[in-house]
Amino acid sequence: MSSQEEQIAQRRANLGELAKLGVEIYPRRFDRRHTIVDLVGRYGERTRNELEGERIETTTSGRILSIRSFGKANFLVLSDGLAKVQVYVRQDSLPPRDFQAFKLLDFGDWVGVEGHLFRTKTNEFTIFAARLIFLAKCLVPLPEKWHGLTDIETRYRQRYLDLVVNPDSRRVFETRGRIVAALRAFMTARGFLEVETPMMQPIAGGALARPFKTHHNALDMDLYLRIAPELYLKRLTVGGLEKVFEINRSFRNEGISTQHNPEFTMMEFYEAYADYRTLMAMTEDMMATIARQAVGGDQISFGEHRISFGAPFARLSLRDAAREAASRRLGREVPHADLRRSDTAAALAHQLGLEVRSGSGAGTITGEIFESLCEDRLIQPTFVYDFPTEVSPLAKQKSDDPDTVERFELYIGGLEVANAFSELNDPEEQRRRFEAQLVSRARGNLEAHEMDEDYIRALEYGLPPTAGEGVGIDRLVMLLTDSPSIRDVILFPLMRKRE
Repeated sequence: MSSQEEQIAQRRANLGELAKLGVEIYPRRFDRRHTIVDLVGRYGERTRNELEGERIETTTSGRILSIRSFGKANFLVLSDGLAKVQVYVRQDSLPPRDFQAFKLLDFGDWVGVEGHLFRTKTNEFTIFAARLIFLAKCLVPLPEKWHGLTDIETRYRQRYLDLVVNPDSRRVFETRGRIVAALRAFMTARGFLEVETPMMQPIAGGALARPFKTHHNALDMDLYLRIAPELYLKRLTVGGLEKVFEINRSFRNEGISTQHNPEFTMMEFYEAYADYRTLMAMTEDMMATIARQAVGGDQISFGEHRISFGAPFARLSLRDAAREAASRRLGREVPHADLRRSDTAAALAHQLGLEVRSGSGAGTITGEIFESLCEDRLIQPTFVYDFPTEVSPLAKQKSDDPDTVERFELYIGGLEVANAFSELNDPEEQRRRFEAQLVSRARGNLEAHEMDEDYIRALEYGLPPTAGEGVGIDRLVMLLTDSPSIRDVILFPLMRKRE
């Protein structure tokens, strides 16, 4: 029997002995007078004399982080995940059964304690226990000596354990909660209505991505987990809701990386009578506001970089960025025209050592050159704007350049954080775009957009000039918590099944 198996057996035996004592081993509730963090915050700085003079009574609870015995003096350290407090346990100060129960406690168990506050001879802020109430047994030993859980895969697979032993992990998710709350407050303060749209959709639309597929038995129809809420939100704008937003879960059946998880969270919003430049200004304000509210300032550290969220953000044309990066890589000037034709763009990609999918047009190839050569260099907040029409089937074209749409992506710390554009509201042009996507799909591009006749019908009822944007919440949390992987900011990331 291994050491861990022996410990588990002993813990189960201790639980059995507690039951024999008549202790309720799975109690239904426990009433606290203070949480540990409140207790420490309110009284932790009181002097010995102040505590003795006031004789502050408390009832609190937490998980046992340590157990020590020195003759008749016994000590527990309890934590509620936010703060720790010491508990002084004496046999002659507890009911007999409570002290017998104390002898059967293990590291990691949950207990409640009643008593008064004092300071020990070493001036340690402590609860003098008058009652000890068993709340739950930790049957599996926690990581040794509470040094933390360092195995990355175990942290992701057993997030509950990660939260117990890694305070930094808990702080990440508390910050995430503040970020989401700040985003919601930012939008509602500006008159946006929060809505909910379907997560199961008959057509996977609103983005270029491969969907997850399921089947509804009662209706006998195939459905897709949404890859984006975009087309439903714009239907609402057709219906007269001028400002709408949704904080949503979306799903894409694609690869996993430090920046990608198949299930992710984003905020998507639409504003009538605005264009993509309107949203640039709004996004600058949004990012600075969220940073200040979530982490206390608009200057952050991300990896080795110091990043400022102060406006104005840099602006960079996508084609210019791709051309300049290619010129640097090849040591020669790349003409603008080379990114406008499929044959010259494909030849350029080949010279750069990039693989190009057969049938890709100049716009797709230019986007791949940009992603390969530019993305990870965009550390300070940068709007990359004016995308090829070919890779933006839902965005409005520029009036003087039909091969380019009014679209931007926001990059911070080398991560794409937001994607926005002036919305295409011409139903005939939208049909032509969908038909072009169907041609791409027929050539093997599984991420190409499908035809959505109902969405075109909605546009025929009239969509006013509108701009929309999606903000990647997971990546924003990565930035604001200095987390190198998206799995660090998702409580339960998807993991490969263990054999």
